[in-house]
Amino acid sequence: MNVKYGISAINWVNEDIMELGDHYTAEQVLGDMSRLGFEGTEFCRKFPRDVDALKKLLGSFDMVLTSQWKSVHFSDPSRREEELKAFREHTDFLKAMGCKYVVTCETGNAFEDLEKNTVSVEPLSDEQWKHMVEGLHEAGRYCKENGMQLVYHYHGETVVESGEEIARLMESTDPELVHMLYDTGHAYFGGSDPLHILKTYYDRIKYVHLKDIRKDVLEWKRETNTRFREAVRKGVFTVPGDGCIDFTPIFAELKARGYEGWMIIEAEQDPAIANPVEYAQKAREYIAQVSK
Repeated sequence: MNVKYGISAINWVNEDIMELGDHYTAEQVLGDMSRLGFEGTEFCRKFPRDVDALKKLLGSFDMVLTSQWKSVHFSDPSRREEELKAFREHTDFLKAMGCKYVVTCETGNAFEDLEKNTVSVEPLSDEQWKHMVEGLHEAGRYCKENGMQLVYHYHGETVVESGEEIARLMESTDPELVHMLYDTGHAYFGGSDPLHILKTYYDRIKYVHLKDIRKDVLEWKRETNTRFREAVRKGVFTVPGDGCIDFTPIFAELKARGYEGWMIIEAEQDPAIANPVEYAQKAREYIAQVSK
């Protein structure tokens, strides 16, 4: 397989739960990644935002930037212009860094109750779906004009999480403008079979996140209806080979289809409990076995 393996800095430094891994420096994270033999990573809040400074830092560890997450609220038409402006600026930064992909996710209709520490996600109305798709098309067109691709990240605790929502998104969007980020962990998290998602939408997949699921924690999350970040704290995600997903048929399918491109190992865990280096090594050993 002509693939390049990267690893997300979120294995060390969480982007949403600020205390998880906050003691790590950019140099420590990149040093670990480089020693483990990875070629690329996604943007981390510990990295400098200046293009020249970031290129110099990554280059010193023989690493490259592959992408960066971008939340959008295209479902709200009153925010369309400001959202597209922010998206274009984000894309310009990634282009300057040599990236080819813009990881994108609609995060509208998620309502947080700070007192109860809960989040409710209301399904998009037909009108909101229409606005979201229009925004994604405009954003995807800007990416295409700049030699890049918008890769949509279906994600837990968002409006595109379940298999039905993923299907609607794929059916509603132009395949030339909106591509898929295939995430094994979030497919399972949302109630889908990761292998089914891969087989069904392979032609739309341009970028891959490899993560596993601890089934007992996911069941606890569903039973208690706790919020996403609390499930992360409890360890719902882990690296491939440490959870309940069988990656052997997934790699066989990717190999049979001739997938080429990035595969990013990702596992949002508390680094104080799950040592990032040890778990990354575990993932590499497992992937070496199942990808033969």
